[in-house]
Amino acid sequence: MGTILVAMPKISDSENIVSAVRDCGNMHDIEVCTTGSEVLRVSNERDYGVVICMKKLHDMSYADLVEYLPVNFAMIVLTGDVSLEILGDNMIKLMMPFKRRELNSVIETIMGDLYYRIRRKKRIPPKRRQEDQKLIDEAKQMLMERNGMTEPEAFRYLQKSSMDNGRTMVESAQMLLLLNEE
Repeated sequence: MGTILVAMPKISDSENIVSAVRDCGNMHDIEVCTTGSEVLRVSNERDYGVVICMKKLHDMSYADLVEYLPVNFAMIVLTGDVSLEILGDNMIKLMMPFKRRELNSVIETIMGDLYYRIRRKKRIPPKRRQEDQKLIDEAKQMLMERNGMTEPEAFRYLQKSSMDNGRTMVESAQMLLLLNEE
């Protein structure tokens, strides 16, 4: 579950934002911070989340904070300043005054995007080592030359052979190349 970090110079402002978020039924963890350094410490301990802040905290501005936030955190800056500069893709400006539902809608959209990004990253298989990829390529080349297969057909053959025999593709490629040497 994501974390919402409410970072305001005044505790009373933070409590108002927390109340606005909770009143709309938001189920994410919510933490209150009063300094940018505290936000950075807490954000580095969490998986993903949103920082809701004003333009200036006690120890740094929103521009400094967004620069050092982990990539799995986004920032919502609450402001009345129309000319406030947006710094990067992970920052949104929300003009004050705003409605509670508007704030929660922005939070849920950001949290959904961050969650999807994290899940997608975890599903990407790791890159093969160069030696392993070379073995697979050699086995595919041998299948293409010997059996007249196309490259996708040779890849699919190796893949299916691996799955049928409970081996990795590298092991199947090694076996195929060894059998071909005999």
